[in-house]
Amino acid sequence: MWNIYIIECKDGKFYTGVTNNLKRRLMEHNSGNGGRFTRFRKPIKLVYCEECKEKPEALKRESEIKKLNREKKLALVRSFSFSHLVEASGQFLT
Repeated sequence: MWNIYIIECKDGKFYTGVTNNLKRRLMEHNSGNGGRFTRFRKPIKLVYCEECKEKPEALKRESEIKKLNREKKLALVRSFSFSHLVEASGQFLT
């Protein structure tokens, strides 16, 4: 299973990514090893996530989300429910 996720950095900017291990990836972002964009913008918090069965499908969806303007990303984030992710992301839900 693959996850497309959006995290919000401490400066309010969004980062969209894909992973097959969401908990590990969030820990990498918060430790400074998750990528250049988030390295100096931590702490981060998970604000959106969706699942895909196959990596190509996840990468396509990631690309679609990255093309959205900020207002449309905010609408996507507002429509999301975290209830099924509590176990996967633990401390990163705030």
